[in-house]
Amino acid sequence: MTATPDVDAFTSTYWAAAAEGRLLLRHCTACDRAHHYPREFCPHCWSDSVEWRPATGRATLYTWSVVHRNDLPPFGDRVPYVAAVVDLEEGPRMMTQVIDCEEPDLRIGMPLDVTFRAEGDVQVPVFRPRRS
Repeated sequence: MTATPDVDAFTSTYWAAAAEGRLLLRHCTACDRAHHYPREFCPHCWSDSVEWRPATGRATLYTWSVVHRNDLPPFGDRVPYVAAVVDLEEGPRMMTQVIDCEEPDLRIGMPLDVTFRAEGDVQVPVFRPRRS
């Protein structure tokens, strides 16, 4: 068993962009709000007038936890790692990992940038501290 994302007809656009190093969000044209995780309808106004739009890839750290034990592949080989929730510049919150940052250096509100890590056949968005 591996913990890689399922790619289907709906999410294939998202994963194709990720393979190119681009983060996409769903954006509602009815209420003009972005959302994440990708859905075929807007969770704010329930409209089905949603489309893919590029995200800036910028975020701030909302909260985190350092995981010291995880028995699910491939995470067990990565402990400890930083499981995090970030606020994307476009508004939605996203569950992710923060990489390239020691635990004592983590701060709520710290600026982050997206990068991508290979997980099987897909590139998964993760975040690292913004470089000035």
